[in-house]
Amino acid sequence: MAHVGDVDREQVTRDVERALREPDLAQLTRALAPLPVPDVVAVLERLGRRDGAVAYRLLPKELALRVFEGLDPALQGDLVRGLQDEDVARVFARLSPDDRVGLLDELPASVASRLLRGLAPPERELTAVVLGYPAGSIGRRMSPGYVTIRPEMSVAAALDRVRSRLDDAETVYTLPVVDDERRLVGVVSLRDLMRAEGSVRIGEIVQPPYAALATSEAETAARRCAGLKLLALLVVDEEGRLVGILTVDDALRILEEAESEDQARSAGSEPLRRPYLATPVRALVRSRVVWLLVLAVGATLTVQVLEVFEATLSQMVVLSVFIPLLIGTGGNTGNQAAATLTRALALDDVSPADVLRVVAREARTGLSLGLILGAVGFAVTSLFYGASVGAVIGLTLLAICTLAATVGGVMPLIARTLRVDPAVFSNPFITTFVDAAGLIIYFLIARLVLGL
Repeated sequence: MAHVGDVDREQVTRDVERALREPDLAQLTRALAPLPVPDVVAVLERLGRRDGAVAYRLLPKELALRVFEGLDPALQGDLVRGLQDEDVARVFARLSPDDRVGLLDELPASVASRLLRGLAPPERELTAVVLGYPAGSIGRRMSPGYVTIRPEMSVAAALDRVRSRLDDAETVYTLPVVDDERRLVGVVSLRDLMRAEGSVRIGEIVQPPYAALATSEAETAARRCAGLKLLALLVVDEEGRLVGILTVDDALRILEEAESEDQARSAGSEPLRRPYLATPVRALVRSRVVWLLVLAVGATLTVQVLEVFEATLSQMVVLSVFIPLLIGTGGNTGNQAAATLTRALALDDVSPADVLRVVAREARTGLSLGLILGAVGFAVTSLFYGASVGAVIGLTLLAICTLAATVGGVMPLIARTLRVDPAVFSNPFITTFVDAAGLIIYFLIARLVLGL
């Protein structure tokens, strides 16, 4: 049974749905009001668009804002469509600029423009900064709310400045140090600032900064932030001027989205942009049908290979028994290699320039796996079908594993070179290719060994 903290999520959801059906709004309010924010978010994610909007409007104002911030942007867009204009404007104005941009990307242009016009000029200006960067860039996901300090400041003056800006900053644990032209010159942690004497100049305790270019890919910057274990990664423009900050919680959110996207595409579907139970069935169908059609077309290669070697099969029908084993082993070997290299690319352990080294390593790995599996396949098959058929199976496993591991390792590198998501090139396409190529290898070896 699903629980959030000490709350039975399924029971609360059933109570809410029952109150919506009757309708008993007093009971609905009683069910939601005592819950902490994560539990309310979990319940709303399991309701439909209309029911979710009704339940949300019954939340106290302060709780409503915190719940809204915890929802995925796609669900935020659904709620906006079900709320009154004044409710939407109030919640929108209290979001941080980067969260506003995530919501605006989910809304029709006319609604987005109306919400932007309703912001106070300073907030509209901050939001416009984030909106000005390309989709998918870290500039689109950064927060423009930060506290800067100067090298010539004293520690006491810097602490006073931090205290005066506490309500405006995304974080104060990482403090960028900038010059008169807003160029990033270093960084000071709040811990170091509080440890130093009040008369010490910031320039004496400043540390070299870690920064990302605002136009760089969001996933790359987020992975760097997480890999360096930073509380915040600073974001600069091409002239080195500070434009924003990426906090570790936003970085982890970006990585979670990227991981979900990679998992979906490696399984042959498009990622869902909202929780599963809140996703309409038509959206589930759309996320899968295109990939299924593409893979079905690719599978015709396997059918054509079987037609070409139909005579070989008719002479020795037992060969057909091993087809699922061989193509399944080849597909699994290729997918393992692709998953390993996709992960290595994400961590910057390899790059497309390492393609020859990857080919050599994966060919040796595939050969080693093929020797092990081929030896087992030869021994077991020989017991039941004779040494000649066992030799065919053993040699085929050796060849298929070597080919599949090499192809599986190279495809993500090709994808990165073509600036395509490596996950798109992984499991589904590798499986289709290895199925067809593996059958060709199988029947050619059978002809050679068995003299068919």
